[in-house]
Amino acid sequence: MKAILQDIYGGPDMLRLADVPTPEPRRGEVQLRVLACGANLSDWEGLTGRPAYARLGGLRRPRRKILGSDVVGEVIGLGEAVEGFALGQRVMGDVVTTKGGFAEVACGPAAAFAPVPDALDDVTAAALPQPGAIAVQGMAGVGPGTRVLINGAGGGSGTLAVQIARAAGAHVTAVDSAAKLDWLRGIGADEVLDYRAVDWAATGRRWDLILDMVATRPGSVVARALAPGGTYRAVGGPVRTLLPLAVGRLWRRGVRVLAVRAGREVTEGVAAMAVAGILQPVVAGTVGLDGVADLLGRVGRGEVRGKAVVVP
Repeated sequence: MKAILQDIYGGPDMLRLADVPTPEPRRGEVQLRVLACGANLSDWEGLTGRPAYARLGGLRRPRRKILGSDVVGEVIGLGEAVEGFALGQRVMGDVVTTKGGFAEVACGPAAAFAPVPDALDDVTAAALPQPGAIAVQGMAGVGPGTRVLINGAGGGSGTLAVQIARAAGAHVTAVDSAAKLDWLRGIGADEVLDYRAVDWAATGRRWDLILDMVATRPGSVVARALAPGGTYRAVGGPVRTLLPLAVGRLWRRGVRVLAVRAGREVTEGVAAMAVAGILQPVVAGTVGLDGVADLLGRVGRGEVRGKAVVVP
């Protein structure tokens, strides 16, 4: 089969299209003919090996050489002890711990996959698992009048978070690059800030909920941007920033790292919200396997509006 391989950490030029043996499902796994695979910021992190937690699967070299975790596929094989799946069934899931989606065939834990509703096409389904989980859990507690700030609002997770907040009646401030600001207004943001021109944490304003896709500020700084009783949730960022947020005492002031739950039930819930029209992934486009290197470069530079999807 054909796949995009990564032998060492580095930039997009470290990726190559190659013919590799087709993986066979192990115990507890399903084997899929990949129909589509969403490209996430976590793929860029896995490619570059930064932040440091991206190297948990291999300190010097990546242990898993095929990136891609938001997989939609047709079941073509079942590992031992797998139940509840049928050959030919379409499934979707986030396999960030095993990856392998940038290929024609992939295997992953059966527990990670849920059936794809008939109402969702392959590309839409591939834009949902990881971004949907982050957005839904990141916006927990939002309601009418909640003052929400989303830093990194223009990516796959951020655009879904904007939709959830707006549907709940919240006031949304979206932070991203200048090139995305008018577009973010168009998808529902009440206010927009260019992160290069304005430091939202230094404006003196206060928000009830801050969802930070790439945390770079100390907890003491973001705490000052929270209204009384407010919550700050960091999704990713350098370890030197995240570790103090995770183990420090500022959690009492609402500052914390978002520990994103994944798995079949989470994906089923996200898919149901998409069918109901609550979540509508913003898909910037699709590429084949030969376009993965260029795509991940654009993801790393923050140029993709919403989500891009690989169709092998």
